[in-house]
Amino acid sequence: MFEQFIPVLMVLAVAALFAGAFLGLSVWLGPRRGNALKDSTYECGIPVRGSIQIRFFVRFFLVAIFFLLFDLEAVFLYPWVILYERLLEAGHGVFALAEMGIFVFILLVGFVYIWKKGGLEWQ
Repeated sequence: MFEQFIPVLMVLAVAALFAGAFLGLSVWLGPRRGNALKDSTYECGIPVRGSIQIRFFVRFFLVAIFFLLFDLEAVFLYPWVILYERLLEAGHGVFALAEMGIFVFILLVGFVYIWKKGGLEWQ
């Protein structure tokens, strides 16, 4: 089974090698002249006024968690649906169904949490 992953590992190794080589070259060959103007915060052409530390509403993070929950559900549900027929033939249908039921239940708990915290209400 390990032989099937050798091409994937080779691609990852080549990608890591190229990424490391180019990062190393940019550090080695790049300019290192810093000054106060270059090190200052710059956003959209407007100089920073006041403190750069601002408070975020928790709702933004709840929406991000909401997106991740259902994005992960889609990522894990599609392969399971494709393999479910083979699992039935192998006699593991009830186990696979219970396993996916637990997974969906955990996602529903996350959905209810976000709903109760008001993450789905926009103002």
